[in-house]
Amino acid sequence: MSALKSDDPIKVMIVEDSLTARTMLKNMIETQSDLKVVEMAKDPFDAAEKMRKGLPDVMLLDVEMPRMDGLTFLRRIMAQHPMPVIICSNHTPAGSSASMKALEMGAVDVLAKSSIGALSKDDEGLNRVCDAVRAAAHARVNPKARKRKAPAPEVKPQKKLSADVIMAPRHANAPSVLKTPPIIGIGASTGGTEALAKMLQMLPADTAPIAIVQHMPEKFTEAFANRLNKLCAISVKEARDGDKLERGMAVVAPGSNHIIIERTGRDYVCRVIDGPPVSRHRPSVDVLFRSLSIQAGANAMGVIMTGMGDDGAQCMLEMRQAGSPTIAQDEASCVVYGMPREAMERGAAERAVPLNKIAENITSFDRGHLARTMVKGAR
Repeated sequence: MSALKSDDPIKVMIVEDSLTARTMLKNMIETQSDLKVVEMAKDPFDAAEKMRKGLPDVMLLDVEMPRMDGLTFLRRIMAQHPMPVIICSNHTPAGSSASMKALEMGAVDVLAKSSIGALSKDDEGLNRVCDAVRAAAHARVNPKARKRKAPAPEVKPQKKLSADVIMAPRHANAPSVLKTPPIIGIGASTGGTEALAKMLQMLPADTAPIAIVQHMPEKFTEAFANRLNKLCAISVKEARDGDKLERGMAVVAPGSNHIIIERTGRDYVCRVIDGPPVSRHRPSVDVLFRSLSIQAGANAMGVIMTGMGDDGAQCMLEMRQAGSPTIAQDEASCVVYGMPREAMERGAAERAVPLNKIAENITSFDRGHLARTMVKGAR
């Protein structure tokens, strides 16, 4: 694939058997001046023929199609012409399962067909589709491929709400949070599904509780959590309102709601709440991180991983100001170095850490916190 220049529109191919869905996706994408649909195909055979003329920067690929299913086509693409592929799937158990397999095979993101809604510049579905295409265009899906000339663009939406719409920030002179156990907050977006799977598998079974925000559509987060649960020594589940967070467990925010952490005595409880998108996302990393800065302070650790945009950066800074240790995934190991870069540039993350060292940093914080607690208790 040729390098993408900063003034070139992102070239998109849509492979979808439904004429209605193809047309809707094309209309949504082409509301943005930096995106251009160059080809539309009704099935993989049609797509393969059109790809002989030239390769797109990003492909939107349906899972269920006639003559050849999307997973088989994705496997062939990744073997012959690795490129950023976004899977478009239905909210069914079969669709969720196929989407998880697609992400394992190298797809960079998943779109729910139900998010392809009314055409409006303020529409959440339109933002989701177009932002996913932009992020995918700058994803590194082939380690041997040349880097693009243009860095991932800064997304400047017309409307962008902060975590203030969910809760007020921690007061600068608020007293320190004492005598609460350690807790970990993690935020990720594009590329995060596989990065999280690799990292969480490195954690011991008795790790401090973890709250995760991974930008994914509604219902796909449940399939994602179930997959992680099978892979990891810790238990992983999609968050439910009122979940008590205990050692050896992680919760994944549902794709349609924010999560916040509340302190009840020495325990942490997860709250699943409704609300508008924050930093263009629901769930939002900023919302989770702000709750941790208020409820846990220095007893929480913040981690930002691969993804485009700036969700999490502002409220990770609030965590650091509250005494929390904070880290960001380093550029070399990110699929998209957007969210971690923002965290580093704002001084929110103390340091950048390779993907294969994040678990080690989490364990070090956890063990160090427990050791300090034991020393204080012995006095």
